[in-house]
Amino acid sequence: MNRRNRNGWRGGAAAAALLSAFLLQGCIEAMVVGGAATGAFVAADRRQPEIVAGDERVGLTALARIGDRFGGNTHVNVTSYNYNVLLTGEVPDAKAKSEIERIVLQIPQAKGAVNELQVAGPATLTSRGNDTYLTGRVKGAFVTENKFQANHVKVVTESGVVYLLGLVTHKEADDATAIARSIGGVKKVVRIFEYLTQAPK
Repeated sequence: MNRRNRNGWRGGAAAAALLSAFLLQGCIEAMVVGGAATGAFVAADRRQPEIVAGDERVGLTALARIGDRFGGNTHVNVTSYNYNVLLTGEVPDAKAKSEIERIVLQIPQAKGAVNELQVAGPATLTSRGNDTYLTGRVKGAFVTENKFQANHVKVVTESGVVYLLGLVTHKEADDATAIARSIGGVKKVVRIFEYLTQAPK
């Protein structure tokens, strides 16, 4: 009986090893495909790749520090673009709003903060779902209108207000604003752009 158990274990180990090899191959292929897609996206971004990564770090660092300070008492979204930070969401009072901005500005890479936090109760799941829907519609309209490269403008929606960020020309900014304003359900469009004298080649 002991021998059969050992043989069974060996057979199971071999099968597991074979399965792991197949799974590992699948993971490697997925990473390669994912890496290629990410590389293509970064290449099309007007920010340098290290700044794209830096913006991610700023956002994650800010959220971690805000979470450490306030726990679950706030609903804060942090969007860093070219190290300019947009704060949206809801906080319980003006003191929290100011303190969160100070927390963000203490991050070395953060060049500045646009504090659009509202003193209000947390947004409902329905409201957040509608914001996601509006963001998708605005992005889709950018692609359909094809007046500029859609991923040059980042879209953030909070309580029906659409915020537009990016490194753009004045014409691209005007086109993006007009398109966003044309979407039903958008209450207001706020531009948080950095302007280029001309579009890079």
